[in-house]
Amino acid sequence: MKKITLLLLLFITTISIAQEKEEQYPQDINKKHEVKLNILGALAFEWIDVSYEYLINDESSFGVGALVGLDNNKNIDEYRKFSLTPFYRRYFSNKFARGFFIEGFGMLHSYENNNSNYYDDYSNNYISYGNDDTKTEFAIGISVGGKFISKKGFTTEIYLGLGRNLGGDSSSVEVVGRGGISLGYRF
Repeated sequence: MKKITLLLLLFITTISIAQEKEEQYPQDINKKHEVKLNILGALAFEWIDVSYEYLINDESSFGVGALVGLDNNKNIDEYRKFSLTPFYRRYFSNKFARGFFIEGFGMLHSYENNNSNYYDDYSNNYISYGNDDTKTEFAIGISVGGKFISKKGFTTEIYLGLGRNLGGDSSSVEVVGRGGISLGYRF
């Protein structure tokens, strides 16, 4: 009889702990999708950078980001026009797909190659002695970051990474950057 009572108490305790975890982290229950907007890209670089992330399990996810450059004046970032960036993330936390992460990414990107221009100090203008062209290349890289999630499912993440272009010629961009501060929603 004591063994049955002990097993019954153990069973009830296990169920009550499981229910407490569900109440404590409602954003983790059956929510596998996230959409995000990189606000740093929109404010500082005049980029629209949106991404979608699918949560595979509590430690990993994959997703894709799309970036479109809107800066016609070429003030801050004169080369980035478009990028499509698939990524895979590995989370290092005891909570469901949040906290510190490492990301591997590939980036198909287009940029304006204006190596044929130079700045003339005397006339304070850019002088062109050739044609500008748009190049499309592929890069691979790695990022690190952190993700924070509210109980209602709103997400904030900060990340920074570098990638290297594969192929290309001597006038190609060799290194690409990836980073931002994103706000989103997990559903």
